[in-house]
Parts: sequence; C-alpha cells; structure tokens
Amino acid sequence: MSDGATRHSWFQRFLLPGFAFKAVVIGGGYATGREIAEFFLPAGPWGGLFAMVVAMLLWSGIAAITFAFAHATHTRDYRSFFKALLGRAWFVFDLAYAVFVVLILAVFGAAAGAIGAAAFGLPPLVGTVALMAGIAACVAFGNRSVERAFAWISILLYGVYAIFFVLALTRFGDRIATTFAAAGPPESGWLSGGIAYASYNIIGAVVVLPVTRHLTSRRDAVVAGLVSGPLAMLPALLFFLCMTAFSAEVAGAALPSDYLLTRLGSPAFHILFQLMIFAALLESGSGAVHAINERIAGVAHAAGRPLGVVARALIALALLAFCMLLADRFGLVALIASGYRALAWTLLAVFVVPLLLIAPARLLKAPREPAPEVA
Repeated sequence: MSDGATRHSWFQRFLLPGFAFKAVVIGGGYATGREIAEFFLPAGPWGGLFAMVVAMLLWSGIAAITFAFAHATHTRDYRSFFKALLGRAWFVFDLAYAVFVVLILAVFGAAAGAIGAAAFGLPPLVGTVALMAGIAACVAFGNRSVERAFAWISILLYGVYAIFFVLALTRFGDRIATTFAAAGPPESGWLSGGIAYASYNIIGAVVVLPVTRHLTSRRDAVVAGLVSGPLAMLPALLFFLCMTAFSAEVAGAALPSDYLLTRLGSPAFHILFQLMIFAALLESGSGAVHAINERIAGVAHAAGRPLGVVARALIALALLAFCMLLADRFGLVALIASGYRALAWTLLAVFVVPLLLIAPARLLKAPREPAPEVA
C-alpha cells in the first residue's frame, strides 16, 4: 500500500513510531514500577543498569528490522506482517498475541483500579471502568486519534518523569549515591532479566505497525527503530535510579511508584504522577486494542466492508470487558510474576527468532529506495 504523494513530517517519520513503541511498552507494570522491580532490582544497582542497556539495545535492533521489513513488504498490521514473514504459519503469532493482550489488559485494569484506590480512595472498579471507557473512545476514531494520544501523552509522561527524578534527587539523592557506592558486582541473572524483559515487550514493534504508514524509505524505518529503544527506556532508567534508594521496601510493593511518591512528601505531585500513570495505561491499552482493530479492519476492507467508528468502539469494549475481568480474579504482582516471563519466551520463539532468521535475508534481496527529502 503506497502513501502516494502524501508528505510526512520529520516527527511522524522518525519519532512517532518510537513514541508509539514507548506507549505499548510502558503499560501497567512499567509505569507503576512493578515491572522494574520484578526484572531489574534483583540484579542490584549495577546489574539493573546493565540489564536495561541490554533490553534497550535489543529493542532498537529488533524494532529497526521490524519496521524495515514492514516497509519493504507494505504491511501495516500484524496479520499481514506475519503472513509475509511466516507464510502459512502466520496464525501462530495470532494465538500468542491473543494471550499477550488478555494478560496486559488485565494488568492495566488492575493497575487502574489500584491507582484510583491509592490516589483518590475510589473502589477499584471505578478506575478500571474509567480506563475501559478512555481506551474505547481513543481507538474508535482510528489512526489519527491514536497517534494524537501517543504524541500528547508522551509530552506529559516525559515531563512528569523528569520532575520526579529532580524531586527524588533533592529528597533522597544521597541514598541513591550511597546505594551505588556500596554496591558490589552485578548479581547473577542481569543478562537473562534484560533479555526476558526485552523479549515480551518487543512485541510493541509489531503492535505499532499502523503508525509506520508515515515511513517513506528503509532509512526512515531503520532510524525510527533505532531511536525507539532509548525513547522507551529513558523513563524506566530514571525511575530505576530512584527506586534503588529503597530497594528492599519497593521489591514486593504492588505500586512501587506510590511508595516513592509518599517519600517525596508532595501531595500535589503525587496526584499528578498517578494521573500520568493512568494516561500511560490509556496509551498502552489503546495501542494494543488499536492493533486488533486494524487487524480486523484489514480483513473487513478486503471484504468490502470498512470498519466504522461504532464497530471499532464495540470491539474495543467487548475485548476490554473480557480481559479486565481477570484483574478482579488475580492481583497485579501475581499477573506480572507468573505470566510475563512465560510469555516472553513464547514471543521470542514466534516473533524474534523468525524475524532474525528470515527478515535480514529478504531485506538484502529487496531493492533500495533513494533517501527522501525531509518534510
């Protein structure tokens, strides 16, 4: 599918895919600090940093190959992408992605409920339902609506994390410095932790394929992929540095962010941060659900029945209602600890390994385009 004479801005070509990838990655566990505590804190301060670098490099490399392959094969949804990559075995990823969506949306629902209870004293169901409504409203209007959400929520997110880091340095920066100064060599497991965390999150490179419609060349695709890793990992890095000041206390907390915000002693910023987490859940959930809508829209378009606003909203609400019921059945910590690592290795087998084995050879054979002018 060609974009014809449409001109795409520098932001749309090089930064928007990274912002979208960050949106999918940040989710319930990353934004609340739960995933960071699960995958990086056990390796110690230095081991956690090394694991983050590993995850970031894997994200950048695999996203670059994914975007380049999608551009070369003109695929803008995960169904068509895996038909091009795996041929008749494309449905294997469909099954893995179904498990992924159920798991992460359940986590998002649990996180939204926990935020509403912790920040505003509301019943958990209120936060969960509010998130469902927000995601459905965002994805109902298609690509443009979702892309705007990625852009504006990204500005909010990076700004809030920067303020959080500055406040943490002023309140307990001495504890962070002491922790790193006293730390010994990295604990064992930092490499596997980084690989595992990168593996199940790298699915974001496929989830955000609808926004790669703005890429005009393979160079665009590679650059957009390479910057995706740093864009997605920067907030996590700042958060991890702050968490090392109270490693033991936040290791088992369902909301490590809430513990640290309490230590900051700023009620107003506490509320702002919780609202930012809710916005992060909104953009992450929107990315995951929009990918499904686009997958269905591709089939509907081929059948001559375009997917309208009402249909997109109803699909989103049905999916969210089913998945988020799991949030009432299982806790946030249990969902992440028991489900994510198994999912990581599954996605490694059905996405990353085939991508690395098949895509580079196909790309080397594909004709190269001249570099376009920057809009």
